[in-house]
Amino acid sequence: MTFRLDQLPKKKYVLPGNAACAGCGMMIGLRVLGMALGEEVVLIVPASCSSVVQGLAPKSSIAMPVLNVPFASAAAVATGISEAFKALGVRGHAVVWAGDGSTVDIGFAAVSGAAERNSDVIYVMYDNEAYMNTGIQRSGSTPKYAWTSTTPVGKREQKKDVALMLAVQGAPYVATANIAYPQDFYRKLKRAAEIPGFKFIHLYAPCPPGWRFDPAKTVEVARLAVETGVWILWEYDRGAFRLNPPSTIYRDRAKRRPLADYIKIQGRFAHLSDEEVRFIEEEVEAKWQRIAKFLE
Repeated sequence: MTFRLDQLPKKKYVLPGNAACAGCGMMIGLRVLGMALGEEVVLIVPASCSSVVQGLAPKSSIAMPVLNVPFASAAAVATGISEAFKALGVRGHAVVWAGDGSTVDIGFAAVSGAAERNSDVIYVMYDNEAYMNTGIQRSGSTPKYAWTSTTPVGKREQKKDVALMLAVQGAPYVATANIAYPQDFYRKLKRAAEIPGFKFIHLYAPCPPGWRFDPAKTVEVARLAVETGVWILWEYDRGAFRLNPPSTIYRDRAKRRPLADYIKIQGRFAHLSDEEVRFIEEEVEAKWQRIAKFLE
């Protein structure tokens, strides 16, 4: 099922005047989550940018119930809330809204544990590819060669593909999404809400100050990630693995935009040599080849 933008709910769950940076990709995603699930959600938020932009109690810019928890505990807390819903006969979804640091690094044991138990949780990881709230330190989700405050000459390690790891682990529903394609993200949230068990959505969410680009270009950067093949839109739905548009087009390498279009717009890649850019190009193609094996 596809949704037009004018068909999406109009009620706002992320209110004006919040403390997010200009052009924050994470907040675009949170708006879409509110549209899709806002009336039925308890948000579990581990330490992250999302903890800060809410504002100070008793006032908040997030018009959904929010439980702020320590870094490593979000998936475990969500499991408890989900079980409480069942015991009380309450209709609702325990939704983790977490950054990459609290997902691929500090909280990964709890995430993998919730997937292994098949806890009835929707876990959304908004990926801005570093610990942005505490000073742009590298995370396991930071791409190779990217500048961060703790990798001033570029990260040496590869980005951890946590979504693919959880699909291989056997979670009932795993998907990638991108804030430049809100209808796709909306549909995937709706689908996740229909399926019992553990659901994981990996959301690409550019960060203007952390990635060093003009805040007016957040959606452009996000769209370029798909058009150059850096970010692949796919979903794994109870055993069926498929690409989602427009990534269906970009499976053909010849139809992708040049990687340089994505690299040159971000200051975090300004130090890259031609050789490093070529290496990233080959890594992008290698990722497509890994995905292709699941499509066979």
